[in-house]
Amino acid sequence: MAKAQATKEAKAAAKAARKKASRDRRKQLWQAFQMQRKDDKLLLPLMIGSLVASVAVFTVVGLLVGALFFLIPLGVVLGLLIAFIIFGRRVQKSVFAKAEGQAGAAGWALDNLRGQWRVKQAVTGTSHLDAVHRVIGRPGVILVGEGAPSRVKGLLAQEKKKIARVVGDTPIYDVIVGNDDGQVPLKRLERHLNKLPKNINGKRMDALESRLAALGGRQGGPGIPKGPMPAGAKMRNVQRSMRRR
Repeated sequence: MAKAQATKEAKAAAKAARKKASRDRRKQLWQAFQMQRKDDKLLLPLMIGSLVASVAVFTVVGLLVGALFFLIPLGVVLGLLIAFIIFGRRVQKSVFAKAEGQAGAAGWALDNLRGQWRVKQAVTGTSHLDAVHRVIGRPGVILVGEGAPSRVKGLLAQEKKKIARVVGDTPIYDVIVGNDDGQVPLKRLERHLNKLPKNINGKRMDALESRLAALGGRQGGPGIPKGPMPAGAKMRNVQRSMRRR
């Protein structure tokens, strides 16, 4: 009896947790929508226009084939889906635009990669907040640098030489995030990584992660911000806190 009661209470608690998580997601989406709507004057016209266009197309098709009552709801559902996709993409574009150029932005973008990527932020860096992040994925090892190119190129070369001793014949790629020639813009970083050739499998990724984790344990990077640093932050204070580490 007590066991059944405990099971019932556990199910009720799990159901309540799911409901709360669902409410939180809806609240976050609504807040994101309100913030985006204030900054993006085209958001509502595009979302409403996609819904109206979808319903109109399905209405015309329904009249032609004699299935009006079936196709109109389908048009509404498809229109809402398109509107939601538009909202998501414009929010993403806005977030990347605000983050671009800020210290820690590349590390933040890497931490939000979709797929099987193993990210280690700021494996090396400078007191000027230049940093190199390490990513392990199906292509192999990717070193992603952000900051002043004159300093980042040297950091990349040093880190590449260091990890080459332990990764064997695994390909090592290097990327500098930026908008100059030969660099990869922040908003296209994920696409760039996904276009790299698939060279290793998941088992080898696990082995590489273990080897490089041991290497990183002997020489960690400085305390680079775990996300875009506000433009108004005082560099002097950040550098002082880094030197104390």
